[in-house]
Amino acid sequence: MSDCVFCKIVAGEIPASIVHADADTIAFMDIGSVNPGHVLVASKKHVENIYALDDATGAAVGRALARVARAIGEAFSPEGLSQYQANGKLAGQTVFHYHVHLVPRRRDDGMKVDWPVRNPGRDVLEGDAAAIRKALQQEAGGR
Repeated sequence: MSDCVFCKIVAGEIPASIVHADADTIAFMDIGSVNPGHVLVASKKHVENIYALDDATGAAVGRALARVARAIGEAFSPEGLSQYQANGKLAGQTVFHYHVHLVPRRRDDGMKVDWPVRNPGRDVLEGDAAAIRKALQQEAGGR
């Protein structure tokens, strides 16, 4: 059994506000979120960092990022969306499992990210996650 928090989220051992999951990836909201609609996208396979990322896993994460980013745009109408991969000690992270952050931005947010900026609580995250899931379902229905 891994001590990795994200692997435990993938296994369903730790609750998370999941917005998307497929065979290869999971996208969820975390209680230490930066802005409303902040989603983390990770591979279901434990990949410690970007340097260990294989092409197939990178492509799967990229597809999930694109779908979830469009859904965040639909659900939250941000002025912009920052995408960044920041795991490792230098980034102040304690989770060593490859993941990418999608952070909705508004002009007054600035670009500085302090960890954690907000702790909205599970009920708020579930409401935000429901809005993104609805946008994902609407996109899938429109194809």
